[in-house]
Amino acid sequence: MTVRRSVIVGCGSYLPSQVLTNADLAAKLDTSDEWIVQRTGIHERRIAAPGELTSQMATQAARSALAHARVDAQSIDLIVLATSTPDNTFPASAVSVQAELGITRGAAFDLQAVCTGFVYGLATADALLKSGAFSRALVIGSETFSRLLDWTDRSTCVLFGDGAGAVVLEAQDQPDTRDARGILTVHLRADGRYKSKLYVDGGPSSTGTVGHLRMEGREVFRHAVAMITDVVEDAFKATGYTAQDIDWFIPHQANRRIIDSSANKLGISPEKIVATVDRHGNTSAASIPLALADALAERRIKRGDLLLLEAMGGGFTWGAALVRW
Repeated sequence: MTVRRSVIVGCGSYLPSQVLTNADLAAKLDTSDEWIVQRTGIHERRIAAPGELTSQMATQAARSALAHARVDAQSIDLIVLATSTPDNTFPASAVSVQAELGITRGAAFDLQAVCTGFVYGLATADALLKSGAFSRALVIGSETFSRLLDWTDRSTCVLFGDGAGAVVLEAQDQPDTRDARGILTVHLRADGRYKSKLYVDGGPSSTGTVGHLRMEGREVFRHAVAMITDVVEDAFKATGYTAQDIDWFIPHQANRRIIDSSANKLGISPEKIVATVDRHGNTSAASIPLALADALAERRIKRGDLLLLEAMGGGFTWGAALVRW
């Protein structure tokens, strides 16, 4: 007996060339490398070059993922681009990626769930592929968060960076067994009562401006660990797996303390954590695929490994996915 599964067959990434270190920030702000590292675990982050667009970074990551998957762009019939920093209010940045890749069929759209965007994107593409409506998808997270930051606010501007990551998802008939490849389960949550804890103070229908990111850091941290563990435990219940079965924990790279606290509460061993926050900062929807690509490049992830992905972002939104590689 077989079951239709969405299988990740390729992963790629792109990072801008400019590195912004904590020392660079300390030269302009009342902060220090020690202060930033102690509170966040971040040492440096990448910043998009002037004129470098979210869609351009997404296209680079997509090309990398296609090469890793060894498939042609023309085989893609669905593009889901998770971003909070699109090139334009409309059209979707996904259609720019589609055009750059030379694809003229299928569907392409943006999805906005802030830092949880990639998990939401995986869930959306997974459902569409399993429905039979599409056969092969690009799911991309791409962000230029540097353009939303108030660079005088040391509590927020030290946290974020720019970058893009992508995966190629393919609908496959897999054996209906416990160790079959693909996305096993995805669980999504949102609670708009927490909007004021993490938001951007602008937008087309409110101020007519882009606005700046605003965050109540302590409140976000307080809610993050509980919300993350709750949705991960739902994923475990749905599949029968436990923390001991996880080979790799690939969380949203928001803050090293949140990552470690979540792993500890879930009972996941520290050596199973994939962390890039020290080099990338918080790249929002791009952080999970960037971390996944990094672990693959280091040959840590092997065929058949069980991966746990999770994220939490403004809204609040949060979610988790279990994936058999």
